[in-house]
Amino acid sequence: MTITKSILLFILAAAAEIGGAWLVWQAVREGKEWWWAGLGVIALGIYGFVATLQPDAHFGRILAAYGGVFVAGSLAWGMIFDGFRPDRWDITGSIICLLGVVVIMFVPRNVA
Repeated sequence: MTITKSILLFILAAAAEIGGAWLVWQAVREGKEWWWAGLGVIALGIYGFVATLQPDAHFGRILAAYGGVFVAGSLAWGMIFDGFRPDRWDITGSIICLLGVVVIMFVPRNVA
């Protein structure tokens, strides 16, 4: 259950951070109304809180692992919302990043 909880929290955090950044991008770069940026800032704040809900108590580990989720999630977001088509190197890089997440978060450690 802990692994499932962690994965769900990573997905929620990715949606909040990537979605928030995308909303700001839309306001600044794509000429959307400025309230889109305000919603983006709120979503980015939600991301900060979601990250604290991870079962692991180590800030550095959580944020490092989340970096891999962010890479893959950003490409997926671009595909869904902007029509972006990743090439094989984008996909390869994403897989490498997600493997890093698995190593950082889920490989058993000796607890002293």
